Amino acid sequence: MKLISWNVNGFRACLTKGFEEHFQNFDADIFCIQETKMQPEQVTTSFDGYHQYFNSAVKKGYSGTAVFAKKEPISVTFNFEGHVDEGRAIVCEYEQFYLVNLYVPNAQRDLARIDYRMQWEDDLRVFLMELDKKKPIILCGDLNVAHKEIDLKNPKTNVGNAGFSDEERGKFGELLSAGFTDSFRYLYPDKEGAYTWWSYMFKARERNTGWRIDYFLVSNRIADKIVDAKIYPDIMGSDHCPVGLEINLD
Repeated sequence: MKLISWNVNGFRACLTKGFEEHFQNFDADIFCIQETKMQPEQVTTSFDGYHQYFNSAVKKGYSGTAVFAKKEPISVTFNFEGHVDEGRAIVCEYEQFYLVNLYVPNAQRDLARIDYRMQWEDDLRVFLMELDKKKPIILCGDLNVAHKEIDLKNPKTNVGNAGFSDEERGKFGELLSAGFTDSFRYLYPDKEGAYTWWSYMFKARERNTGWRIDYFLVSNRIADKIVDAKIYPDIMGSDHCPVGLEINLD
């Protein structure tokens, strides 16, 4: 099974930058996107052979997630308790697993939203642990944190900044300790220069001055089913690039 996740930084804009071609080329079983920045009625695009689900923020032009799936899920739910306004989560239930597509809140400059981010993280972890009791989880999305120094180009100058604060990194560690595996580091623990987001400033992408903040996590008990975990830095259309997971649950 092949899954792709991509923060498109505005779905309507990304559609004008080659999204459909990339989508078709990937031919993924499940394709998740984040930061759609739209309401469902604002896009008429559909993809043959895929069921599609949008979760949009109440605030227009902000946040949002979507899932395109070849196989129709048993059920689809949006958000989790206490966090329903920003369209940040879609959960698709399948026979063998839950798919969770996330766009985690940014802590913002000077960590202005760190308190909300911490509450979101705690509530998410509780929610995931309850789901995980029923069947294993494949979680993907823009998690807005670089976990270790290896996961960004300039760790020393970014200590304490949004996405690399002790608080955010600590919560990511707590999530992993609760029973989840970072698929990319599972296969490539020492790989450097593997990033998924680059600033639009200072030729950051050209210089590969980036951060790895987009992930596929899986429940520990299916980690040995991972076939490959990929990053696609050459695919343009957003300030993020797609990430992929190949897993065999048969």
